[in-house]
Amino acid sequence: MGDASDETVRAYDLDAVAYAGRTQVSDGVRADLEELAAVLGAGARVLEIGSGGGRDALLMEALGLHVRRTDITPGFVTLLREQGHACDLLDPLVDDLSSPDGPYDGVWANASLLHVRRGDLPVVLRRLAGVTQPGGVLRISVKEGDGDGWSTHGTVRNPRHFTYWRAAALEEVVAGAGWSAVPVRSGLEGTQGETWLELSAARDEVSR
Repeated sequence: MGDASDETVRAYDLDAVAYAGRTQVSDGVRADLEELAAVLGAGARVLEIGSGGGRDALLMEALGLHVRRTDITPGFVTLLREQGHACDLLDPLVDDLSSPDGPYDGVWANASLLHVRRGDLPVVLRRLAGVTQPGGVLRISVKEGDGDGWSTHGTVRNPRHFTYWRAAALEEVVAGAGWSAVPVRSGLEGTQGETWLELSAARDEVSR
């Protein structure tokens, strides 16, 4: 995914354990996951992009969903495997996203695709659409803003690269990648004074 992403992966890799233990699932994410579970129904299969420390996956499973954990950072994959969870080392830009069990019912990418370069996001979203059944649900969250940049904060000591998005541009990219986008929720407050965008979309009935 390029030099910037390589540096970001290394930053997470060095502090994977500290990052995984930093927080619990926020009330906002919990509400989003409860809504996702209600929409998909018990037993639905979800591809998680960027499982990190695994907190979201645990809640999804508690809500009755079956989760395929994946992450691009080796440290997170190792951590989750040590905890007894299956987890795949996976780069959504280039690696095989498919499952032998067929298309997924949903994709959960919470605060992970914000590290994907702007020009690569349409490719990633099209690849995700290609392994999701028609009508399946995509949930993503990214940081709100313009351009891109590096940031150092929290438990990750080395800089990470972020791509910032505005609502209209994000919705356009998602809609052009095989998803029927709904209006983006914007201005959601984060913990570092930043704001976030959240989007839920459905896999188009006819692939593009």
